[in-house]
Amino acid sequence: MAGVPRRSSRLFEPGSWGEVRRVGAILREETLGGVLLLAAAVVALVWANSPWAHVYETLRDHTIGPRSLHLDLSLASWAADGLLAVFFFVAGLELKREFVAGDLRDPRRAAVPVAAAVGGVVVPALLYTMVNLGGGSAVRGWAIPSATDIAFALAVLAVVGKNLSTALRTFLLTLAVVDDLLAIVIIAFFYTTHLSVPSLVAALLPLGAFTVLVQRRVRSWWLLLPLAGVTWALIHASGVHATVAGVLLAFAVPVARGRHVGGPDAGPGLAEHFEHRFRPLSAGVAVPVFALLSAGVTLGGWNGLAASLSDPVAVGVMVGLVAGKAIGVTAATWLVARFTRAELGEGLTWTDIVGLALLAGIGFTVSLLIGELAFGVTSDRTDHAKTAVLVGSLTAALLATAVLRPRGRTRRASRRTENRRR
Repeated sequence: MAGVPRRSSRLFEPGSWGEVRRVGAILREETLGGVLLLAAAVVALVWANSPWAHVYETLRDHTIGPRSLHLDLSLASWAADGLLAVFFFVAGLELKREFVAGDLRDPRRAAVPVAAAVGGVVVPALLYTMVNLGGGSAVRGWAIPSATDIAFALAVLAVVGKNLSTALRTFLLTLAVVDDLLAIVIIAFFYTTHLSVPSLVAALLPLGAFTVLVQRRVRSWWLLLPLAGVTWALIHASGVHATVAGVLLAFAVPVARGRHVGGPDAGPGLAEHFEHRFRPLSAGVAVPVFALLSAGVTLGGWNGLAASLSDPVAVGVMVGLVAGKAIGVTAATWLVARFTRAELGEGLTWTDIVGLALLAGIGFTVSLLIGELAFGVTSDRTDHAKTAVLVGSLTAALLATAVLRPRGRTRRASRRTENRRR
C-alpha cells in the first residue's frame, strides 16, 4: 500500500535513538557493577586462602537478627536471601519494562533471544545431569550452569566489543533478562524444600497493599519499604526463597507513565524511577557483598584445586557453562532463524552469535546462589561447585574474547574504509 512503510522482518535492528541511549546507559552501569563484582570475588578468594582465612569464615558465619521472627541468620544467608532480593527486584523491574515497553513486547523481535535463553538453560542442565547420573544427590545441582551473570557478561562485552553492532548488545541484554526470569522460576519451583502455606498466604496482604499504592503512583518510602520488608519476611518464612519476593514486588510496579501536569504521559514511569533508584544499590552494594561472602572457597593449593575440579559436580558445572551454553544458545538461535521468518539483525553474523553464546557461559551470582540452595551454604560439594563456577566462567570469558575481539577489529577496519571513501 503506497505511503505505508513496510514493517521490517529483521530482529534486533537498532530502534529509536532513545532506545540506543537506554541500552548504552545500562551497559555503562553494568560494566561498573561487573568490575565491583569481580573485585569482591577476587578479595573473597584471596582472603579465604590467606593466613586470615579463619577471620573470613567467622565473618561469613556470624549470626545476626531477631530469633523470635526466625530471622537469626548468618551474614552469608542475609546476603543470599536479603541483598539478592534487591538484585532480583531490579531484575524484575527490567523484566517488566521489557515485556510491557521493550523488545519482549513484540514477539517477532523477541523470538530469537527468548529461544536462545531457553536453549542456554536446557542444554547446560542436560549436560550436567548426564555427567552426574548415578551420583545420588549430586543431580540436585542441575541448574547451577544454567544461569548467565548479566553484570559480568555485559562488562566483558563492553570491554572487548566496543566496535561490535548495537544489535549484539541488545541481543545479549534481552537474553540475560529472559535468563533471569527462568532462573527465578527454577528457584521458586525446584529449590523450595518446605512450604508454609499460611505464611505464603499472609504475604499476599502486604504485597497487595504495596501493589495498590504503587498503582496509585505513591512513592513514599516510609509506606512502601515497610510493606516490602514484611512481604520479604513472610515469603522467607514460607520456605520459598526470599529473592522471589523481590520479583513479585517488582512485577507490581507499573511501567506506564502517570498522568501529571503538563501532559497525559509526562514524567518517568514508576518502574523506571525505581530502577534508577535501586540499580546503584544492587550493582554497587548487594551483588558485590554477596560475592564477597559467597565466593571465598578454600582451594588448598594446586592439589586441592585439581581435586575440586575432578568432582563430577564440578565437571558438570564446567561442561554446562562452557559447552552447554555455547551449544544451547547457538543451536536455539539457528533453529528459530532457520524454521521461522525471523532473521538476525543487520550487522550480526553467526560468528557474533557464537561469541555471544560463549559469553553467556559466564555464570556467577545466580549460579553461586543455586549451588548453595542445592548443597547447603557450607559443604565440600558446594565449594567444588563454586570453584567450577569461577573456572568455567573465566574460561567462557576468555573464549568469548578470542571470538569477539577479532570481529570488533574487522568492524572497526570496515568503518575506517567507509569513512575514507566518503
